[in-house]
Amino acid sequence: MAKLGRLCVMAAALAASAACERAPAREVQARASAAPGASAARPVPRLVDLGAGKCIPCKAMAPILDRLREDYAGRLEVTFIDVWKVPDQADAYRIHLIPTQIFFAADGRELARHEGFLSREDILARWRALGVEL
Repeated sequence: MAKLGRLCVMAAALAASAACERAPAREVQARASAAPGASAARPVPRLVDLGAGKCIPCKAMAPILDRLREDYAGRLEVTFIDVWKVPDQADAYRIHLIPTQIFFAADGRELARHEGFLSREDILARWRALGVEL
């Protein structure tokens, strides 16, 4: 049974590594989206937050991200990546400090990024300033 568990972990790690090499925009999600199939049916804007589970500002953002994920399910994809658990993601997204939020258009283009804590109101204001209706 332990062998099977190690094999599953290795397979998952290889799959994640391959996904990262193909397209950094397809990140390993530390928290699953509330509507997993939503982006497959219709592309939606995406907010990627890169941080760490033990980082104080990152922990303060966690409930904000969770609430956005819930409130905008099907209209916004919200992803958290713990760069201490998957450090190659920091390189793939070219971040310098955590937390960093990256705003992507529905077509995958990066629209903006922010370094540091960002409140829910500021996140929604940024989307509006970018001309994205949620």
